[in-house]
Amino acid sequence: MVTARLPQDEIDRAVVALREGELVAFPTETVYGLGADAQNPDAVRKVFELKGRPATHPLIVHIDHPRQLERWALSVPPAAHALAERFWPGPLTLVLRRAPAVDLAITGGQETVAVRVPSHPVAQQLLRAFGAGIAAPSANRYGRVSPTRTEHVQEEFGAAVPVVLDGGDCKIGLESTIVSCVDAVPRVLRPGAITLSQLRAVVPEIVDVQGASVPRVPGSDAKHYAPRTPLSIVNSRTLEEVVRQLTADHGKVAVLAMRPPRAANKFMTWINAGRRAEIYARELYVNLRTLDKSGAREILVEEVPAGEAWDAVRDRLRRAATAENVVTVDPDIAALRADFGEDVLPP
Repeated sequence: MVTARLPQDEIDRAVVALREGELVAFPTETVYGLGADAQNPDAVRKVFELKGRPATHPLIVHIDHPRQLERWALSVPPAAHALAERFWPGPLTLVLRRAPAVDLAITGGQETVAVRVPSHPVAQQLLRAFGAGIAAPSANRYGRVSPTRTEHVQEEFGAAVPVVLDGGDCKIGLESTIVSCVDAVPRVLRPGAITLSQLRAVVPEIVDVQGASVPRVPGSDAKHYAPRTPLSIVNSRTLEEVVRQLTADHGKVAVLAMRPPRAANKFMTWINAGRRAEIYARELYVNLRTLDKSGAREILVEEVPAGEAWDAVRDRLRRAATAENVVTVDPDIAALRADFGEDVLPP
């Protein structure tokens, strides 16, 4: 449940911490953020140090209202204005040419800056009280599963982040859609809850170029959103057979699926996340964290459906299951593929 507002003394404590150059974790509708005063380069550097985040990986500046955009962007083209008017406050990040005063620590050394107006009431409460931009990536160790509850933030950082504003579970649960408005044609750089069709209803010329290397944006690394336990994506028809092979020596396996298991197996932990994309997305990181704690030697995720409703989920799972983070299923996996006529992904 989302908390509507927090007592003012909690907000005041967070504002004092930010103004003193300290870090504050706070909720947004997407995930919890690890915030610093965006106008304090030393505070921004603390974010990178605590997360273990590469200095070249940019942060998102959170503001309370589109009217603040001019402070951060050198220019705001008509497409950006239109998207902001339609989707802010909300889970949309716009990438624009940075204003001269924007520190390069925020932008990862680039001439672009990423900005958004979150809709979570506690984020809005904090931003209005602070009166300035807050630079905030997700409140977790770099490359790991993003937090959608305060307990996740505390698991990641403990006392290293003394101020954590509790806004309840995040409503969306996946990071924002990112759109670059730097060039003549706007480009989608990261999928999120706002789909390409919704964006095109406002800006018809927008194109989808996920994976583009310029500009660099948050969450664009090949390996990201990853649990500590190796994760593989498996076709639905082969899922039980892969589980059977992996548990043949009584090793534990964890499964995230869209259905109940067809056969019982005492060596597996199985979560049925269902087939509704919105609910699956909201619970994805909670479920991955649960499976990561199960003691399994591998997490198997049933391949999600095609279609833009699942684009953001598919993107996060693909990055969580990079090749270096996958345990080989079995030397005879080629035979399994031949039997079922489907690949077990990734190879």
